[in-house]
Amino acid sequence: MEKKQIIQFYIENNILISPELIDDLNIPFPINTPFIVLNKDVLLITEHKIPINVNDYEKAFVLKEKNYNKRLYEKFKEYILLNIKKEDNIEQEENKNSFDINITNKQDSPISKEEDKNSLVIVEKNKEEFPEELSESNIDAYKEEYMKKHRIRVIFDYKEKNKKRTVMDFVGFFNSRFKELEKILRSRKELQNPTSISRILSKKEKDTVSIIGMVYDKSFSKNNNIILTIEDQTGLIKVVVTQSKEELFLLAQEIQLDEVIGVTGLYDGLIFANEIIIPDIPLTKELKKSPEEGYFVVITDPQIGNKLFLEEEFKKFLQWINGENEKYKDIVSKIKYLFIVGDLVEGVGIYPDQEYDLSIIDVKEQYKKLAEYLRNIKIPIIVCPGNHDVGRLSEPQPGFRDEYSKELWMLPNVIALSNPSMVNIFYSDNFEGFNVLLYHGGSFFYYFNNVQSIRKNGGATRSDLVMKYLLQRRHLAPSHTSTLYVPDSKKDPLIIDKVPDFFFSGHVHRSTVNNYRNITCINASCWVAKTEEQERRGLDPQPGRAFVVNMNNREVKILNFLSKESDDKISEDKNKYILG
Repeated sequence: MEKKQIIQFYIENNILISPELIDDLNIPFPINTPFIVLNKDVLLITEHKIPINVNDYEKAFVLKEKNYNKRLYEKFKEYILLNIKKEDNIEQEENKNSFDINITNKQDSPISKEEDKNSLVIVEKNKEEFPEELSESNIDAYKEEYMKKHRIRVIFDYKEKNKKRTVMDFVGFFNSRFKELEKILRSRKELQNPTSISRILSKKEKDTVSIIGMVYDKSFSKNNNIILTIEDQTGLIKVVVTQSKEELFLLAQEIQLDEVIGVTGLYDGLIFANEIIIPDIPLTKELKKSPEEGYFVVITDPQIGNKLFLEEEFKKFLQWINGENEKYKDIVSKIKYLFIVGDLVEGVGIYPDQEYDLSIIDVKEQYKKLAEYLRNIKIPIIVCPGNHDVGRLSEPQPGFRDEYSKELWMLPNVIALSNPSMVNIFYSDNFEGFNVLLYHGGSFFYYFNNVQSIRKNGGATRSDLVMKYLLQRRHLAPSHTSTLYVPDSKKDPLIIDKVPDFFFSGHVHRSTVNNYRNITCINASCWVAKTEEQERRGLDPQPGRAFVVNMNNREVKILNFLSKESDDKISEDKNKYILG
């Protein structure tokens, strides 16, 4: 056919054809295609059946042709070539021998036939058969039974439907927060009989008083004393904290707006504080240990779809947790749960020009890829969303239940909870189980910057200090501007009303573990390399870590899966934390 005939054929079928394609076509390309513009890259897409958003692809092509923006189309080309490369490597990948955590060469580290048999036993122990036919109509009933079988109880999972919010929702939200935290503070002997602020203001003589209120304002006097303005539902009063009381002054320095606190002191037109009481965790909190041996693993921020995603390291982790490593086979056979605390995928449109940082540009495909990675894990996987995940950004974020993340939440062993949420695990007839608090950490950077003691002691490298701070306030985001939130007029979902045994977070891309009043606090690293933005902000991520917790003795180990040029074996972090 002549060029004119080919062009005419496509125009009649409402398809534009790229000039660079015409020379290579002897006969017209089939028109049964969703594309309106055809070029060589489209041929590759259709030939290799590459999943792609056609509308976005063609918009990028038009921008390139008009010389407005070539970068986005180049991104699509990278994605196409990457998928073709992966397709070519499938057979080679399937034929790979099983290997140690960091792909150890079997010639250098031979494994006997007997060890191979043992390894297979481990895999079988972790293997659980799932029903082949699960649908949206029966998945919930199945998972309810699955959780009972694996000793999982959901204590808190936010499922309220979205609705229009009004000013009165904010009023109800702060009133409910005040009442909940007031209950906790009233359990303290110093605050069993607090006086309302309106009643104190009516006093004409000096008197020793105690109040419970929310911090409305904070300022400094000319003498550099701290002045807190406290409010309850009856009025406002000023509280003075003088520098002469050093410990009290240091505590007052850390107080942030909107915290609910108790104050005792002398009233003389205003209150001169003798003591400030924060809700805090009771000193009597028990360090629970399971009578039965068992482990669980905590990771966070895989961010599948990011160009800097550490795929090889993540695969090593998956092979390890699936029992393909001899060194850890005893531990792996006893792993009962895997927690992933937010930012499961990189997401789309999270920040300006994010498309240039993506290896998978469709968020649905990101979750599909994540599901492929997790499909062979046969233990319960407990997940919550983060700020990169699909859904609303404001907290609390409901658990995954949308069309975009369907490939993930339809996995039979994935328990999708909200951010924040709390579950009870590993309970038995003679053990009440562990309460686990999951919170991705949206408020963390506010407290890195605004709490002086945290800022001076490491800032963004010390997530454990923020976690301690939030536990002391019994709230995950006490200050109004510390995170985006949805005001629930019935109850503040960010209150820590039930004391946890474990507190897991992410978001910061750092690896920290600590113990506060018998609560194990873990900020669980990430699985993406250092970004330009982090470099600009002076942040130093610690990717590729997995936390392994022994439920019998509360020992925490950190496994480092990050590859090193001179060492192809996994190494344990030098620090070994034994809590309790």
